[in-house]
Amino acid sequence: MEELILTKDELVEMFEAHMLEDTNNGWIMEGKVVEIIALHEVDPKYLQDITNAKYYKIIPKGY
Repeated sequence: MEELILTKDELVEMFEAHMLEDTNNGWIMEGKVVEIIALHEVDPKYLQDITNAKYYKIIPKGY
């Protein structure tokens, strides 16, 4: 699985379509545990809501 960069809307759509699942073991995509990283346009120390990014990166966990 390759890294994906998605908009916030695309990420929400993936959860709604069950392409990405939130489980007790973490986020699962294509049968693999993945990490979701928020990509911000400003320095993180100035952020008030870290979940409100325009883009997110999905990467396989452990890579």
